[in-house]
Amino acid sequence: MELIKNGLHRHLEYFQNILGNENVITDVESLHNYAHDETLDLHFLPDMVLRPRTTEEVSLIMKQCNKYNIPVTPRGAGTGLSGGALPHLGGVVLSTARMNKILSIDERNLQVTTEPGVITEVLQNAVKGKGLFYPPDPHSRGSCFIGGNVAENSGGPKAVKYGVVKDYVLNLEIVLSNGDVLWTGANVLKNATGYNLTQLIVGSEGTLGIVTKIVLKLIPLPKYDLLIRAPFDSIERACAAVSAIFRSGNVPSAIEFMDREAIDMTMEFNEETRLEPSDKTQAHLLIEVDGNDRDVLMSEIESISEVLTSFGCKDILFAEDASQKERLWKLRKTAGEAARAYSPYLEEDTVVPRAELPVLIKGIKDIGKRVGFRSFCVGHAGDGNIHVVIFKENLTDEQWGNEVKNGIREIFRMVKDLNGTISAEHGIGLVQKEFMDIVFDSKQMNLMKGIKKVFDPNNILNAGKIFDL
Repeated sequence: MELIKNGLHRHLEYFQNILGNENVITDVESLHNYAHDETLDLHFLPDMVLRPRTTEEVSLIMKQCNKYNIPVTPRGAGTGLSGGALPHLGGVVLSTARMNKILSIDERNLQVTTEPGVITEVLQNAVKGKGLFYPPDPHSRGSCFIGGNVAENSGGPKAVKYGVVKDYVLNLEIVLSNGDVLWTGANVLKNATGYNLTQLIVGSEGTLGIVTKIVLKLIPLPKYDLLIRAPFDSIERACAAVSAIFRSGNVPSAIEFMDREAIDMTMEFNEETRLEPSDKTQAHLLIEVDGNDRDVLMSEIESISEVLTSFGCKDILFAEDASQKERLWKLRKTAGEAARAYSPYLEEDTVVPRAELPVLIKGIKDIGKRVGFRSFCVGHAGDGNIHVVIFKENLTDEQWGNEVKNGIREIFRMVKDLNGTISAEHGIGLVQKEFMDIVFDSKQMNLMKGIKKVFDPNNILNAGKIFDL
């Protein structure tokens, strides 16, 4: 059964001539695969899914859609957590799944040129084989696309030392809403030539253009990494230790936080992650260092351990081998799966200056007690990024839709007061745009809306994401 609404049947032959019948999807069963991402309870059926292979095909699609005001939702792997790739206005989903080639690895200049549909971990492994390193590592790296990472300015555990996607994007080929094709910059490490269009596109969530080629900076691959687990009997002391580690002169490659609720739920979900924590443990940090001299790294671990001990940490576990490292990382990385298996939930992506983490975590817990919701907190503590997972459990729909939303707004106001913001790496999409007024005033919002209108005058490209025009 086909489902073609909003007059799109008139354009079916045009798209089939460009892409081939097999790459124009209209049957209901297949459309459902593109109606959701990893965001809770959001489901919007597109009228049609188009699967281009080349930049030229994307350009022809956009020319037709712009001419006839057809909504276009760019989509990568569908692993997003903000509804950014959902076709809430119907129309066309433009999937980049077939644009999945690594075009070149330039070992002389430490660069890689890739299409957007390459899985992030595939790209990382390809450059690793050349002794090179692309550090941004979102937890979905085994399934997410590099193009989606560019759209969301993704981070991950290693962002604390190495930065996020924007720190590695040198140049982008994009297709504008009217089908025009352009490169945003140059394949150079420094560029002070006009406005920085490349960085404007990074993190714009597919609202300004469709990325069709990406040039990324690479660095040499570190030879060694060491990992420790540091348990604390106080959430606040665990958080306070994070800033102290950096003040002591150490720069770990990752510092990950999990509170006791997250640890217990994840261990119950996956027996392979069981650690037998002390009854007094209220939180732990996973701390990784990496580099090329193992003796130097051992000295760093000793220095970090002294800091941790001064904050009341006992029984620090040193991962002796690869299997222990894998087990510890699996505990952190399967927390999201454990949450999904337990209860309907909302996940909020907060970020504050790292020294404010103790205030943030205490505030989240206090708000939860007052409003009446249970949550767990995990995240990239090294750069102040905490994910707040709020569970519905036995709350009524009215409580879930009103009281909890008010609690989230209170959390975000606290984040703003701490000089933070409401999204570090998940983006705004559909689910966070109602909170944008907390962090931006009308002048700032109007500037962003003006930029959107310049790039997309007919408002067809991922319209209604981040804000409404």
